[in-house]
Amino acid sequence: MSTTTQPQPLGGLRVLDLATLFAGPLAATLLGDFGAEVVKVEHPTKPDPSRGHGPARQGVGLWWKVLGRNKRAITLDLSRPGGRATLLKLAATADVVIENFRPGTLEKWDLGWAELSAVNPRLILTRVTAFGQFGPYAHRPGFGTLAEAMSGFAAITGEPDAPPTLPPFGLADSIAALATAYAVLTALAGRDRTGEGQVVDMAIIEPILTVLGAQPTWYDQLGYVQERTGNRSANNAPRNTYRTADGDWVAVSTSAQSIAERVLRLVGRPELIDEPWFATGAERAAHADVLDAAVGDWVATRSRAEVLAEFEKAEAAVAPIHDVRDVMADPQYQALNTITTVPDPELGPLRMQNVLFRLSATPGAIRWAGRPHGADTDEVLTELGLTGAEVRALREEGAV
Repeated sequence: MSTTTQPQPLGGLRVLDLATLFAGPLAATLLGDFGAEVVKVEHPTKPDPSRGHGPARQGVGLWWKVLGRNKRAITLDLSRPGGRATLLKLAATADVVIENFRPGTLEKWDLGWAELSAVNPRLILTRVTAFGQFGPYAHRPGFGTLAEAMSGFAAITGEPDAPPTLPPFGLADSIAALATAYAVLTALAGRDRTGEGQVVDMAIIEPILTVLGAQPTWYDQLGYVQERTGNRSANNAPRNTYRTADGDWVAVSTSAQSIAERVLRLVGRPELIDEPWFATGAERAAHADVLDAAVGDWVATRSRAEVLAEFEKAEAAVAPIHDVRDVMADPQYQALNTITTVPDPELGPLRMQNVLFRLSATPGAIRWAGRPHGADTDEVLTELGLTGAEVRALREEGAV
């Protein structure tokens, strides 16, 4: 277990993570990375399914090692009287509860806002669901994939003559996790002013819609519906991926007019800069075939290393298309310590993404990787004031 002696900005904040798969738990992870004490609460016999997602080593799920980092792991069956009573005791000591049950589930167990706020009026109850707490879809089961479909993301992703495309990872969940962490901190700031807690209602279908830009406003004002353009942009060109002579790929972006001009001079087509249509990003995008051919033909005769070096010399924007092997070896990521090593008692040293950003005075830290299911139950419940006999009684009941 790694430790840090540096101060952490969320030290002293206590978070109960009751959520699963993936937005709620990742939000709790982000809070834990900057010092919050996160207690992960899982069912005694049905752990968070993320423990079984993706590849495993020696029977230990590796995704969980990342998602469960900086969390103490306990078990509680909230549907049992002992589990309910224990959760209320924990809530009385907490600042934040994060849950993602379908609306009405906590209320069914008499653990809704009325009961939780009664034991702790300063509590922030954070509810993360696919569709939110009300509305015609509220009680439907849902995952991030549905948000990627409903938000318009899939409709604009992919080649123009190909089907709508879903991302091969939890994009909507991850965006919702970032938004949830922000929502929690906003609610806590509000509590500092009012002295009272409140409920956060996070619908996974909403944050991804926010990051898609001004599409609703475009449609409202102009009737404009964005279409699939593949790697191209409707706002600038050249903007695409291009294959190098050694079979690698690079991405080029020309969001700034000056960068577009540098790229065309670099690839030996300065005459295109004098074309009337070259003066704006939208007009350049309308002539993407010409610009892609100019850049693509130049890139195709050079190795990736040559392309990157020439673009850097020309102060034009380019990046290699990395897979994870490249990410692990990239000197910029190495300089930032973006991939860091965490000691783990189960698997030994683990490499994983570091905390999300750097703070100069109160930095975050990964103190430990994801813990085994229920590993900290006895310790947490003992700290809560339960006796050994009371913990044994909860086990006999099946509540832990």
